[in-house]
Amino acid sequence: MLQIKDLAVVILNWNGKALLEQFLPSVLKYSEDAVIYVADNASNDDSVAFVSKHFPTVQLIQNIENGGYAKGYNDALKHVEEPLLCLLNSDIEVTENWLQPIISEFNTDITTAIIQPKILDYKNKTHFEYAGAAGGFIDKLGYPYCRGRIFDTIEKDQDQYNDIRTIFWASGACLFIRNAVFKDLNGFDESYFAHMEEIDLCWRAFNKNYKTTYVGTSTIYHVGGATLSNANPKKTYLNFRNSLFTLLKSTDSNVIFRILSRMLLDGVAGFRFLFQLKPAFLFAILKAHGSFYYNLPRLLQQRKQLPKRSGYYETDSIVWSYFIKNEKTF
Repeated sequence: MLQIKDLAVVILNWNGKALLEQFLPSVLKYSEDAVIYVADNASNDDSVAFVSKHFPTVQLIQNIENGGYAKGYNDALKHVEEPLLCLLNSDIEVTENWLQPIISEFNTDITTAIIQPKILDYKNKTHFEYAGAAGGFIDKLGYPYCRGRIFDTIEKDQDQYNDIRTIFWASGACLFIRNAVFKDLNGFDESYFAHMEEIDLCWRAFNKNYKTTYVGTSTIYHVGGATLSNANPKKTYLNFRNSLFTLLKSTDSNVIFRILSRMLLDGVAGFRFLFQLKPAFLFAILKAHGSFYYNLPRLLQQRKQLPKRSGYYETDSIVWSYFIKNEKTF
């Protein structure tokens, strides 16, 4: 039987001294018996010295370069041997007894490989948080959405998602995964740098018959946007590019139709940004498509090597459901 002492909570940090000072105490307070790591992504502030001085029980891993979320975790987790991993953002406040339901679910269902808790908004604690909410899903064109958050519509938490159920993807803000599964999947795709690498990981896990689960009896609060805010065109670039990467690599069939349809809708989004007088975001989408074409040979090679599995989506088009049929909640 797995216990909390079998869990490594690994916090990736890059120049995040202020976040560590604010949120690391809650992690230490409510994660008794778990092994806490701070994996530093070659920070040039004094994060490492700060953690070493003020949190001596925390184990430090120092990466030699800032490889973003994907490579940062891949490099750091080579040094972690605990059978369970929790990849935790540095801008998260955890709550009392947040770990017990997670460990219980891993013990109850041995087919569960990945788990996400309920993620609420630190700045508005009565509502779900954008990045994960109550568990992630995806439509046939690769658009991600969540229970509790579809596009920009965010629900109030009224205990409507206090359940345990299978989901398609777990948020990288707080992702629990069996160490052996992470290694079997060869970790994150490092070409992503940041954003959507957790969806790619979960999709590859799904295609290898691993199960991802949401546990609504465990709650955390996420600030969100602490590394890249939604107002940053680089985030738009990474999201649009990495979404195309993921769709091409892992979808089971009709891949040309799905990619062309998705790129057409990306164009619509680009014109919407233009009409909103946000040309930098339009150029971010164009840059994302250019990068997709540039990486096409590598992505096609990955597609050949990866297993495929049908039944990954619950709705044909979340865009149609949300914008045309006006369905705003899960």
